[in-house]
Amino acid sequence: MSARETPTGGVSLQLETLLERYRVHARFETHPFPFLLAIALCPCLLPSSYPAGAPKKDIVIKAQVLSGGRGLGTFKNGFKGGVHMVTKPGQAREFAAAMLGNELVTKQAPNGIVCNKVLLMERMYMRREMYLSILMDRGSQGPLLVASPRGGTSIEDVAATNPEVIFTQPIDITEGLTPEGAHRMASNLGLEEGSTGHDKAVILMQNLYSMFIACDCTQVEVNPLAETPEGDIVVCDAKVNFDDNAEFRQSSIFARRDTSQEDVREVDASKYDLNYIGLEGTIGCMVNGAGLAMSTMDIIQLKGGSPANFLDVGGGANETQVQKAFEILNSDSQVKAILVNIFGGIMRCDVIATGIINAAKEIGINKPIVIRLQGTNVNEAKTLIEGCGFRMILAEDLEDAAEKAVGVAEIAAQAEKIQVGVKFEGFSL
Repeated sequence: MSARETPTGGVSLQLETLLERYRVHARFETHPFPFLLAIALCPCLLPSSYPAGAPKKDIVIKAQVLSGGRGLGTFKNGFKGGVHMVTKPGQAREFAAAMLGNELVTKQAPNGIVCNKVLLMERMYMRREMYLSILMDRGSQGPLLVASPRGGTSIEDVAATNPEVIFTQPIDITEGLTPEGAHRMASNLGLEEGSTGHDKAVILMQNLYSMFIACDCTQVEVNPLAETPEGDIVVCDAKVNFDDNAEFRQSSIFARRDTSQEDVREVDASKYDLNYIGLEGTIGCMVNGAGLAMSTMDIIQLKGGSPANFLDVGGGANETQVQKAFEILNSDSQVKAILVNIFGGIMRCDVIATGIINAAKEIGINKPIVIRLQGTNVNEAKTLIEGCGFRMILAEDLEDAAEKAVGVAEIAAQAEKIQVGVKFEGFSL
């Protein structure tokens, strides 16, 4: 098995599929690169030192969580670091026991992500560490090859302190990566032209681009890309993002999705084709249209509140999707109030109202709901709300809605903090 890393988050408003880090190896083997020997282990396969049949080489143990910065992370049980060298018998079991079943807190995952697997991989001795990636770039409207002779660390930090060592090469998607472009980027990596390492880097880039296109990737990031003392070029660690719109033709990849590494709310929303991203605030938002959703979150911030999520139900949502969206917001313990902001164009306001009312009938309402509706069938929607038997706060415009949502959320949060009950008209908190 080879070790491969996978996506840790979304790109813009597009949710990316999350896969287990080590299981993307099949993609790399189809488009071959020199990679490290690695074996993934779960608790039932805890080794005392090395797994049976593995070569007797120095190894590294890595916590398999979908987050960057694992090496500098800390487990909630106090164990420091998600990446460790195994240098003597018994250490693999000792390190694995401290990692498995515990949550690793990193800069990218401040709330922690549970570690269900660890990875034992061959230790690599490197002459140099480089960085290489291909990603879809809005600026050039196509694939972009990015390279730097300074790998093995955060490329964002390198870009901030030494932007002159970040090299980019736009790729014409109709032509693909040309030999000239690959040779130029290999030289930018600091590899001497005509050397074995330079030639191998060119081949690797071409194979990397082939995989990028064939697997509908939005990003393939290799960090570090290593040159060994023998002159080999080796992929040591990587992250791969796939376009979720290509799921229908990449079913074997998407079937490997590990939802245990994702936000439960986002997993639930994706089952109903809802565009949901969890945040850290207290006001749950249900909006139609990405632009309106962003504006709603901005005005909540402007009024002194904080959004608990981005949730775009889209223009073609049905009552079932709206009901599920409401259930997700209502079940979120950090949400103290819900703001529904709908501008009915393609989406009809009465469909939104019906979905919310159905959810309220099934699960009840235990949080204040502020609703702002405008557009198609708005009067029918207001009639449904007024006659449903549940108390919901109607607002005439977005500013009014945001002020009311922030106000009731603050009251609810303060009451919870001092452990006293408050009762809104129609609500018990």
